[in-house]
Amino acid sequence: MENLAALTTEARNPASAKIDELSTLDLLTVINDEDAKVAAAVQAELPRIAQAVDAIAARFQQGGRLFYTGAGTSGRLGVLDASECPPTFSVTAELVQGLIAGGDRALRLSSEHSEDSKEEGARDLAAAGFTANDTLVGIAASGRTPYVIGTLEYARSLGALTVSLTCVANSAMAAVAEIAIAPVTGPEVLTGSTRMKAGTATKLVLNMLSTGIMIRTGAVYGNLMVNVKPTNAKLVDRAERIIASATGCDQATAARLLEESGKSVKTAIVMHKLSLDRASAEARLTAAKGILRTALEQ
Repeated sequence: MENLAALTTEARNPASAKIDELSTLDLLTVINDEDAKVAAAVQAELPRIAQAVDAIAARFQQGGRLFYTGAGTSGRLGVLDASECPPTFSVTAELVQGLIAGGDRALRLSSEHSEDSKEEGARDLAAAGFTANDTLVGIAASGRTPYVIGTLEYARSLGALTVSLTCVANSAMAAVAEIAIAPVTGPEVLTGSTRMKAGTATKLVLNMLSTGIMIRTGAVYGNLMVNVKPTNAKLVDRAERIIASATGCDQATAARLLEESGKSVKTAIVMHKLSLDRASAEARLTAAKGILRTALEQ
């Protein structure tokens, strides 16, 4: 049995040793002071995060997909990030997928026992149709979760790209993965409660991975989410504002363009900026592989 007490995520934090004796404001200050350390831990990993973004984006261009695997908080954060990609970037739900030990039921109800089986991790990833063209990001604050190691080993055996995301250095997961991302967040305010600093660091890195990949593959123009799906009133309004911002037209013109483009923000922008009809704008975007800036500058 490995010595879990040796993990920095399991160590006691001297700053919070008497937190139960503090006033509410003071105990919240301790938590906030510890949270302030997270961004620096993530900053130290930017070169590895950038390496992962570029490698995953390259695989996307060849038809590959991205899978996250994790247990408990780590698994939930992976599923969360994956589920936000379709409405934000108009990609299919298959392009970015999150798997959690114990299945979807574990999103709401604790299923800690499920994380102890490497075989279950490999089975879940195989059942999801994972292939050599895909990328796996295995997530675990401790860097040693058997379920996640099982998924990494299975992905590696296929020749797929593997990335580990942990909050400890020199982890068992890092030894399996090709790219190891490890923001070291240190001891938690509540000893071992990695839903706190480690969870925050994990969320920050996942934000960077998915957003960076989508920027590299053309889902963003400037800082505008030009792949947004206008599926409700709020998103229709956002789509119209994006068109107006990108083209300089007024809201009424943006609304008309959105309708004439078949509810495609990128098509609407190309139509207006290049004075093209819908079919010609769509053809130009297709030739540019969906990258708006390329379509406009050809």
